[in-house]
Amino acid sequence: MTALLSIGELLDSLESGLRQRLAERGIERPALIGIRTGGVWLAELLRERLELEEACGELDISFYRDDFSRIGLNPRVQPSHLPFETEGRDVVLVDDVIMSGRTIRAAMNEIFDYGRPASILLATLIDLSARELPIQPDVVGQKLALSGHQRVKLKGPEPLRVELIDTRQQA
Repeated sequence: MTALLSIGELLDSLESGLRQRLAERGIERPALIGIRTGGVWLAELLRERLELEEACGELDISFYRDDFSRIGLNPRVQPSHLPFETEGRDVVLVDDVIMSGRTIRAAMNEIFDYGRPASILLATLIDLSARELPIQPDVVGQKLALSGHQRVKLKGPEPLRVELIDTRQQA
């Protein structure tokens, strides 16, 4: 397994990569949208680092998940909040960890219910590269290869930290 970078290094890498992608595409006023909960924390940090004035949007994708009928409703479902129009906007979708791609697919479905963006860039703190769908992040803080008994979780918001969890110790 690759060593997990510190939260500061992960955020620096994510910010640097996002700045580069935005510049390459000529995007000056992106609309940042975080997926609850970790993606919202990260979107807010990126907004501050990129010195964007517009508030971040927040998505709760619970009703958009393709496993909703199997796993049921998250007991802490909250309404999504987008304080801007998505129609014709360049959106940066932010999540903490990408694994299968299913969460991102659900988030994009919800975004399109609000309007058709001009583009969507995907920024994730950690990429576990275990796709079930052909969805890839545009910007990643770090790619990690975990063993079958390991999980990674973003905790926070104060202090924001990434924890590597050994599921054998939880049994």
